[in-house]
Amino acid sequence: MSTTMQNDAVQASSSTSRPNGADQQPTATAPLSRYESQKKRDWNTFGQYLRNQTPAVSLSQCNFNHVLEFLRYLDQFGKTKVHLHGCIFFGQPDPPAPCTCPLRQAWGSLDALIGRLRAAYEEHGGSPENNPFGSGAIRVYLREVKECQSKARGIPYTKKKKKRITQIKGTHATSKSFNQLAS
Repeated sequence: MSTTMQNDAVQASSSTSRPNGADQQPTATAPLSRYESQKKRDWNTFGQYLRNQTPAVSLSQCNFNHVLEFLRYLDQFGKTKVHLHGCIFFGQPDPPAPCTCPLRQAWGSLDALIGRLRAAYEEHGGSPENNPFGSGAIRVYLREVKECQSKARGIPYTKKKKKRITQIKGTHATSKSFNQLAS
């Protein structure tokens, strides 16, 4: 008997042993998306950080200062080299040699983290008005990190421009190809 036939036989016998599917287990929930998994992990990490404070801080007592301390704490696990003002490689995008400047969390990673924690806070019953992750102080901190890292790398952060799509005789073309067609 082939393996497939054996599996079919086992499934058929197991389904007939349960009348009307009475003993069947409920189906498992769908696995979390990558975003939801990261949000859950970040929320648990932040909660653990608060519990490890002396004295421990409850979520209801948490304010933007605790969030700022958490972001600074995370810097020690960063992988982005941020050159200091006194470093000879300050402002150079691709330094030719290693230096002793610290590794920090990248601005984009911190920005995404705050977005996930902001959403998780509200999902766990926090009100949007009292959300410490949405505080103006957090936005200012993120802006300062962004500017500091931009200067240290010598590459300014710029918003990517969206391609403008124009329609030509029933087909789509980018504005570049439209200009090429017009000439």
